[in-house]
Amino acid sequence: MHKQLKPWFLCFLFCVALLPLLLAACSKPAPAPAAPAAEVSKTAEKAPAPAAEPAAEPVDKPAAEAAPPPAEVIELSYSVFFPPTHVQCQEAEGWAREIEKRTNGRVKITIYAGGTLTQAPQVYEGVVSGISDLGMSCLAYTRGRFPLLEGLDLPLGYPNGLVATRLATEMVKKYAPAETADTHILLLHAHGPGMLASKKPVRTLDDMKNLKVRGTGLSAKIIENLGGVPLGMSQPETYEALQKGVVEATFCPVETLKGWKQGEVISYVTDTAVIGYTTAMFVSMNKAKWESLPADIQAVFNEVSAKWVDRHGSAWDLADAEGMQFIQSLSRETIMLNEAEKARWTEAVKPILDEYVANCTKAGLPGAELLADLQAGIAASMPK
Repeated sequence: MHKQLKPWFLCFLFCVALLPLLLAACSKPAPAPAAPAAEVSKTAEKAPAPAAEPAAEPVDKPAAEAAPPPAEVIELSYSVFFPPTHVQCQEAEGWAREIEKRTNGRVKITIYAGGTLTQAPQVYEGVVSGISDLGMSCLAYTRGRFPLLEGLDLPLGYPNGLVATRLATEMVKKYAPAETADTHILLLHAHGPGMLASKKPVRTLDDMKNLKVRGTGLSAKIIENLGGVPLGMSQPETYEALQKGVVEATFCPVETLKGWKQGEVISYVTDTAVIGYTTAMFVSMNKAKWESLPADIQAVFNEVSAKWVDRHGSAWDLADAEGMQFIQSLSRETIMLNEAEKARWTEAVKPILDEYVANCTKAGLPGAELLADLQAGIAASMPK
């Protein structure tokens, strides 16, 4: 029989059982003492603060580039003596629009056709004085004003308008006459050979004797030298004068017979191209206006004008062809001079050429040289 355990022994056993637990608890490290508040504060001061995100600077939109001020538009007035429906006025319109196009609108040209700004005889002086900036008219409308360039209109036998136009422009460039120095000449153009349109046939020089013929300026001199009687009148008056018999014939480019309907009141056309005269027409600009233009604008005017020389000349020839078709449609007879008659007509007008040279020589002008250049140019243009 077991002996009863003593109380002190039970207490010993209980302590032995608790001993591992106490040893485990004592083995845990004691928590570190809290740092003093002041030290915490110093640490906080030493620690670099995280860099603050830089405030987003307002992004300025790039200022819109200031648009350059629009180039000043150069506005020019152009006085053209032809009516708006005439082919040469239409060519002037095309010339103006081409210049506007090539200058990107920096130049604007307003055309005043049919003498609405200045009448035909006043166009050149109107350009000089600035009534118009540009002008187109005939040199012959101011007889004596252009003594050297009168040679362009002489009865030299121009074969067509293109040749006459090219030669007229070339002569102005070559001789640069002082008589046109008060404007800037851009180009010249000239119609095809003047022909004799009549109510009765003119087959020989003898048929010209005492014939009443409409003619002005140089053509009046030609009529006199051929034996006829010149009567001066405007183109609008000529139709009625032919119709009523006031005149029996008219010297004119063939295009006039359609353009002015004169083919309706004549019966014959004598081909007088062997002494074919022309009428030179200028396109000029006011001198001060020209000199005020920027160099690039001047270059455009020169380039376009050079191109339009042939356009004007070809337009004259097209109009002459249409005029010939018109009189053929009316069954008018075209009379061709034989070689003997051509020689007679050429000799008859020679004194006009001699008088021109004499007048130029007296005035100290190179008329003889210009005449020789024109004759050489015409000869070179003839088919071989």
